[in-house]
This record gives sequence, C-alpha cells and structure tokens, in this order.
Amino acid sequence: MRSRIIKNRCGKILELRNCRKFFQNELLLLFPVCFVINNELSLYKKGKILIMGKIKFIYKVLFIVVFIIQANHINAQQKVEGILYLDNEPVSLKIVDGRIAEIERLSSKPTASAVYIAPGLIDIQINGYMGIDFASQDLTIEGLREATKALWKEGVTTFLPTLITADQESLKNSFSILSESLDDEEIGMSIPGFHLEGPYISPVKGFRGAHLEKYIRQPDWNEFMELQKAANNGIKLITVAPEVEGAIPFIQECSKNGIVVSLGHHNGNTEQIKQATDAGASMSTHLGNGCANMINRHNNPLWPQLADDRISASIIADGFHLTREEVQCFYKIKGSNRTILVSDALDLAGLEPGEYIRWERKVLLTPDVVKFPAENVLAGAASPLSTCVGNIMKFTQCTLLDAIQMASTNPAQLIGLDNIGEISPGKRADLILFTMEEGKMVIQKTIVAGKVVYSKQ
Repeated sequence: MRSRIIKNRCGKILELRNCRKFFQNELLLLFPVCFVINNELSLYKKGKILIMGKIKFIYKVLFIVVFIIQANHINAQQKVEGILYLDNEPVSLKIVDGRIAEIERLSSKPTASAVYIAPGLIDIQINGYMGIDFASQDLTIEGLREATKALWKEGVTTFLPTLITADQESLKNSFSILSESLDDEEIGMSIPGFHLEGPYISPVKGFRGAHLEKYIRQPDWNEFMELQKAANNGIKLITVAPEVEGAIPFIQECSKNGIVVSLGHHNGNTEQIKQATDAGASMSTHLGNGCANMINRHNNPLWPQLADDRISASIIADGFHLTREEVQCFYKIKGSNRTILVSDALDLAGLEPGEYIRWERKVLLTPDVVKFPAENVLAGAASPLSTCVGNIMKFTQCTLLDAIQMASTNPAQLIGLDNIGEISPGKRADLILFTMEEGKMVIQKTIVAGKVVYSKQ
C-alpha cells in the first residue's frame, strides 16, 4: 500500500506506513476516519502530494484519535454483577485487561431470579460436541472453533479435547490437527492441552469399554513421545491401566515429565493400584465406568481407588453412567476436594437420537446417553458438563460452591492451570453468569479472558 503523507504548516511530516505498528494496535479503528475526512483532503492527485490547508483537520484527527484510545481503555475495563457462587452474596467484579482486578461487595439483596457468577466450567474429558469429532481424520481448525463456541454456550470455558484408543498413525494425525488450536487467537485460551484416553488400557471385554481391542497395546514411552511431538507437547493428561505390562515405569516417566496420569479402563488389584499411585498416578478416569458388568464384590478395582486419598475421582454425573446412589457414595468418600466432574461427551451430543457409526462400530444415541449395544456397555455421554453440575447438587444435596469446585477449581488444579478455576483478584476472567432453574444450570453469559463469547440475550 502506498505511503500516506500529511505535511502540516510547520513542515513536519507524518508518515503512516504501518498503522498497526505505529499506533501499537490501539488505532485499528482509525480506518473509518477516511470517510470523515474524504471531503476535506485528497492525499493523492495524479501522483502528487497535496498540502493540507485547514488546521481544523488536524484537530479533528487528533480528537478522533484521543476518543478511540479512551474508548479502547474503557473497553479494557468492565464490571460484571451477580451473586457470587462462594457465599451467595451480591458482588461486582472489576475486570481489567482480561483479569479480575477487584471484587466489590454490593448492598442489594439477591432475588429469586438472581444471576450467579462463577468461574467457567473446565471439562478435562470430552471427545467432541455437536457433530464435531475430535478424533476425526478430517477435523479442521474451523470445526474446532465451531465445537468450542457450542461449548461456550454451555458454560465450558476450558476443555481438553480427548482422543481414545486408535492406531498410531491416526492418533498422530489427530494430535497434529488438534495442536493447531493451542495458539489459535479465537479459541486458544479455551484449549490448554489434550487428554489421551488409551491406548495403554485393559484389552479385557467390559474393562476396555467401547475401545477397539485391536488397537489396545502395552505402554511404550518412545511411541508416546511421537504422539507428544505431534501434539506440540500438548498432551496434559493420559489414562492408563496399572496392571498392563510396563505400566508402572511408564507412569513414573509421565510424572517426571509433568504429564498427569489417571487410572482407567482397568482391572487393577489393590497392589497394582498402590504401585501406580506411588509412581505418580493421581486420578481415576470416570470411576465406576470402564468396568465390567460382573466383578468380585470384594476384590475389584473400585475399592482401592476409593480408599486411597491420593487419588481424585472423575465421575460422569449425567444420571445414566452412574446411579444416584453410586454418585452419593463416591461423593461421600472423596468429598468435594477430590471429586472432578467430567462430561465424557461424544461428538453425537446435541444431535438427533438414532444409530450412528463411530470408531468402526454401530452405536445408539438416545436423548440422554450413547450406547454400544454389541457389548452391552455405554459408549459415551450426550450431556454437557453443565448438566452434571445440576445433577450432582440434586443427587448429593451439595452446595453450588461444592459443585463449582468439582467442575472448575479441581480440574484446573489437577492439570496445573493456576490462572483459572477460581474467582479472585489476579485470576483470568473466565466467568459464567447463570441461573438455576428447576435444578438445572442455565447459562446466560460466558466470558473468556474478559471477553464475552456467548450471551443468551
């Protein structure tokens, strides 16, 4: 683009060769000024630069510049009001440059239709959403953006796209595609990494769940590092069966490299689970699922994981993967400090019920859950994390504070996201504004880094 030069009466020359760099990204909105000044100044005429004759033009430009800078400064600050989830008291949150700067207490009393404020939900196990399959070999960054925006509507501000057991080349390709999201300007803040569920799990029917047996294999560090390279070091969480050969040294290596290890799709005994926990495993993947229908009532993988306080339990509280009584028992044992809510939603979530082909097999999508009829197991969930929040409050009578801790604070802490998962000064302003209607969380507004990314109104 040709340089634009304005020469004033004092002989000073201002060259606007690159507005973005010159104004340090503050004055991108100056381009519409051209419409304002079009009738007063012609910068070029037959290749000759004309001298501006009206000093008032300078004042007009300066006025617009100051106005835009001030507007940008105002836009960098905002206030959000509602009922704080921590204590059910009205507050005003001051947000500056995408972070919570101040929490101001308000004197007004909350009403029955009050809007609550909480940190955004964090889903560390989700396979896809609204028709977008994170494991699809045809996945695109546009598809990831579409799925992310759909999750924003459900109050999920952060999530780990999850891949399950597959052949090595497919996993490498999937992680390569997913890695593009890590630095994406639009959705990168919502995707800090990925969850690899398998392929180092039990090959036994029932315990393997809907994972294809032919792709299940023993842990191999070099093979895993190929996946980590393809993921641009984005794999933050991996699910492993502790009883398979090589699992314990593999878990140790993951822990040394800052990768969180969760135990899942396994039939480990008490000693194997203890060894895995000693090696660094810190979570159980969807406890109570990924388990055979028939197990020994005394010696099974559930009791050792429930008994070990070093292990947090992730659970799918959609009302179908676990019974109400199971959720109640798990919660009473682990408490709100060591329980993590996950959706385990498939890409079918949000689509019309019916039969679909996924991962080389036929699955049945009901209005509430995805089934794998051939092996009489569940294949995944069809509800977003916000549904689990309402359900666990209903099932256990826990408080909203407890539910948000399990759906936001705990998962953030598990994978080392220190800047989100709580509402306190200095934290990134990832927030949800919502109402509780008939026991269900209804999202009114979603904010990521101070920017409104979804509004129901």
